[in-house]
Amino acid sequence: QVQLVESGGGLVQAGGSLRLSCAASGRTSSIWTMGWFRQAPGKEREFVGAISGSADITYYADSVKGRFTVSRDNAKNTVYLQKISLKPEDTAVYYCAGRRTSGRFVERSEYDYWGQGTQVTVSS
Repeated sequence: QVQLVESGGGLVQAGGSLRLSCAASGRTSSIWTMGWFRQAPGKEREFVGAISGSADITYYADSVKGRFTVSRDNAKNTVYLQKISLKPEDTAVYYCAGRRTSGRFVERSEYDYWGQGTQVTVSS
């Protein structure tokens, strides 16, 4: 099995920066694509960004393009979500997710493993 644990959430002012981490443990060799999603109160969980297993491909939702960066350190089995120029509308619980295969995956149902989430609150 695979366990994903997010960390790094918190309260930040608009315009500020934050870096989230997602540490994987267990059968980490079974994970290839890693993604980040977020869910704001009363809204559906939405795709934020993802990275391939070899870290050579990243893709993002239009709403965060240019402000968020996904990266990974395979030696540490950790994926990161660097966020800059944060806006109040970025307030949400952020989840990392893993999938066993390569490709482009932006739907919640396409991921096999999920973390418990970390809260990010951006004040105006």
